[in-house]
Amino acid sequence: MIIHILPDADRLGALAARHIEVALLGVADPVLGVATGSSPEPVYEALTARATAGTFRVERLRAFALDEYVGLPEDHPERYRNVLLRAFADPLGVPADRVAVPGGAGADPSAAAAEYERAIQRAGGIDLQLLGIGRNGHIGFNEPGSDFRSATRVVELAPSTRAANARFFADIDEVPRHSISQGLGTIMRARAAVLIASGAEKAAAVAEALTGPVSTELPASVLQRHPRLSVYLDGDAAGLLDLSFLGSISVVHDWR
Repeated sequence: MIIHILPDADRLGALAARHIEVALLGVADPVLGVATGSSPEPVYEALTARATAGTFRVERLRAFALDEYVGLPEDHPERYRNVLLRAFADPLGVPADRVAVPGGAGADPSAAAAEYERAIQRAGGIDLQLLGIGRNGHIGFNEPGSDFRSATRVVELAPSTRAANARFFADIDEVPRHSISQGLGTIMRARAAVLIASGAEKAAAVAEALTGPVSTELPASVLQRHPRLSVYLDGDAAGLLDLSFLGSISVVHDWR
């Protein structure tokens, strides 16, 4: 594991985007796992700049979303497919049909989850998975208690998760109670993973996930077992890391 600590979200986004570009360089048909939320936005902005400059090539890129709400109509602005088209695919010039998102609007979300897992396998797996982290330590929508071996499935959202996401809706009653999420087992099978976090409100979850015990009560802690994990944090998100107890973990401060 390598932890990069940056001065702000813009610098975080720039270096994480460069990491993604280098990691996918030379992959004939790259498959990128993408996340929603505020944390990845600077990364997508920096990737767009790199694509515009011609250094990040998207012609053969395929993307798989981490998760999708269950029950939102297809035209809802907060449906994650629509969010990813706005924030990721359209700016980079990735065709919509090369962005796969679980089918949360259909009549049988469990069947859609199983088909999504198969689709990832048919694509040859994910080359690099981009991840954020929730305040309760979730990655994707894998809430505390999720099995480390879990595949893509329907999950019930924790009250704290719905409360955190209420800012995107008129009120909390509009926030769906279920989602389809890649499982922790699915995420761990990605050949490389990049975890990003910014803001002091993520500091406790980050510190526990990266340096605490590996436990299903903090789902992101399973990433300690990933053989190719890189972490990009701003100074606030890194604020509770006890750097004297990181052992063999490499820490890079990049304030340039």
